[in-house]
Amino acid sequence: MRRLYISIVFAVLGSLFLISWGLDKLVADHVDTEENSELAIYKDLIEGFSQQLNNSPFSELAKTVEHLSQQYKTSLSLEKIESVALPRSLHSELAQNGGLLLASESESYILKQLAQHPSVLIQLQVPSEPAQNRQFDVILTTILYLGVCCIIILWLLPLTRRLYLLTTAAAKIGEGDLEVRVPSSKFSYIRKFENNFNRMAIQIEKLVADNKILARSLSHDIRTPMSCLRFGVEAALDTNDINKKNTYINRMEAELTRMEDMTTAFLEYAGMERKGFNLNLETVCLNTFIQTITDDFQSLANQYNLQLSCQLLDNDKDYRLDAHWCYQAIQNLVSNALQYAKSHVILSLSITPKSMTIAVEDDGTGIPIDKLDVIFNPFIKLDANRSREQGHFGLGLAISAKVMDWHNGQITAHNSTTATGACFTLTFPIK
Repeated sequence: MRRLYISIVFAVLGSLFLISWGLDKLVADHVDTEENSELAIYKDLIEGFSQQLNNSPFSELAKTVEHLSQQYKTSLSLEKIESVALPRSLHSELAQNGGLLLASESESYILKQLAQHPSVLIQLQVPSEPAQNRQFDVILTTILYLGVCCIIILWLLPLTRRLYLLTTAAAKIGEGDLEVRVPSSKFSYIRKFENNFNRMAIQIEKLVADNKILARSLSHDIRTPMSCLRFGVEAALDTNDINKKNTYINRMEAELTRMEDMTTAFLEYAGMERKGFNLNLETVCLNTFIQTITDDFQSLANQYNLQLSCQLLDNDKDYRLDAHWCYQAIQNLVSNALQYAKSHVILSLSITPKSMTIAVEDDGTGIPIDKLDVIFNPFIKLDANRSREQGHFGLGLAISAKVMDWHNGQITAHNSTTATGACFTLTFPIK
């Protein structure tokens, strides 16, 4: 943070110095122009005085000079040429147009020789500018720069605090604390960056948790078929009956097939996270989409002697989604509902100004209240009769939840209020 403070302070101070230097140069040029303009006025004034005095007799010069000085409120005086000590090289300039400008430490004045009275000079004093208080200017400039530095530091304090929190959170995540998040603040300059960081942390936590569950479940479930394979190999080696050997080999082949199916399912789920970055979003007609799913599952519903129906929108709407993965998510819900329903399953579609909702409802036995929070975790099976030997690995609802995360939506489950079974809702946001 110290480097950030120093770099910004130096950048601002450098720009201030550069701007001040440019302004000072501009002001100095302007002042020089004003001074030259003011000097030209006094030279024209003394030239007018000399013309008027040239027309006056020598005896009245003093009186005329005093009169002109009072009339024009200037410091005009008459001097003898012998009383002014000047180098000979400057004597010629006394008669030039505008006279000769001389300056001392305390004052500036113009000398002009009268053409008709060459023994005398007229002297016009040029008013000097009031002395400037340089020390006061330095104090004001210092206050300006210190004020700018204080304002910058006050502006940077919230930013550096948020950056410090981000740095601390990133360090904790690197140390393995995946639950850490950056607290939100309404006054943060980088709120969008913080929200993206928190979303990244959530994804990392989910990914690590899924991998842990995957490894734990795979290591647990692979032991049974491996034990069966070893027993089958030992039994086949110990028997001399060819028919028994074939029986053992067929059992081992079945176990290998189940192991292959289980491994394939686990690896496909583990690789789903990468697929979420390549969604093929397209505009679909919602009524047509739901009607297609209903029609596709009618044959399965007939096998279970169930009624499958859908409730569509009165006014059809379009929505952008990945049709393949959303079809997969709804398919998982419908297939589960058909297996648990007693007589019918209903797909319903509703829409509000802020969301679009697809619901799958059945009239089965429902879901235990204490299981509603865990059914979307991978490898969770509420029904013990649905074994992995039958191809059930507890990934259907987890896949549906992951698809909804990809669409920034939400999947929820509750026991139906209109039927006796469960109701799953997929809520998609409308921007």
